[in-house]
Amino acid sequence: QVQLVESGGGLVQAGGSLRLSCAASGRIFSINPMGWYRQAPGKQRELVATVTRLRTTNYAESVKGRFTISRDNTKDTVYLQMNSLKPEDTAVYYCYAADIVLHRNYWGQGTQVTVSS
Repeated sequence: QVQLVESGGGLVQAGGSLRLSCAASGRIFSINPMGWYRQAPGKQRELVATVTRLRTTNYAESVKGRFTISRDNTKDTVYLQMNSLKPEDTAVYYCYAADIVLHRNYWGQGTQVTVSS
């Protein structure tokens, strides 16, 4: 089992910044990749960004150039730096981790990000 604990959400004005963190614990040796998804009210959960252990990144088109995902393998933690936030970024953000040995996906509890106009 893998546990994911998120932090860093909140309320910010448009144009502002937030940084999300997600710490993994448990069976972490086979976790790859990690990342973030988000779900806005009335919408499906969507990919925001992922990062592998070798730090290969993948971003949704809507956040490219504004969000940066990073990973500290020594702390088993993934970060999402969100700059130039827009009201349409408002959503619950979920940390995600994939176990490539067990072929299982794990999710954090979610953290609310609200961007006011």
